[in-house]
Amino acid sequence: MPREVYSFREVEADDLPLIASWLEQSHWREWWGDADEAIDEIRAAIGDDATEPLIVELDGEPVAYLQSYDPHLEDGHPYQDQPFGTLGLDLSIGPAELVGKGHGSAILRQFAAALFDEGAPRLVIDPHPDNGRAIRAYEKAGFRHFDTRHTIYGPAHMMALDAPEEISP
Repeated sequence: MPREVYSFREVEADDLPLIASWLEQSHWREWWGDADEAIDEIRAAIGDDATEPLIVELDGEPVAYLQSYDPHLEDGHPYQDQPFGTLGLDLSIGPAELVGKGHGSAILRQFAAALFDEGAPRLVIDPHPDNGRAIRAYEKAGFRHFDTRHTIYGPAHMMALDAPEEISP
């Protein structure tokens, strides 16, 4: 797949029907669970300081939902053992016909580079241990497994990507 350039914009209330339609697709239902609960969580994340819900676009068309969150801003979040400044990510490709085309790893590589430029020291992502497709995509983006946990969100195959070391001339 050629290197694509994605754009990222904040989710707005007008995006919720699109996300709700994605939540009804089998590749979302399998991992997101109840669509009504999920859309309520995304709606609550709009304007929340701890979570940044985003629509990923390619050539002006929505192709994915991405959220970043700071586990240190949420009381009792199970990932607060990560270094201060760590951001967590969740990613789901929107339309089913785009799944398995390399968009997931490409989106994460591009977004990770931007977050590292902004000073994030580490990114974590936590697919379900049975979600082999997501785990492979995250590995292609450079994430590496460091732990398996059972949290209030369910089982998690914890993966991290650390900011590249600065090289002095």
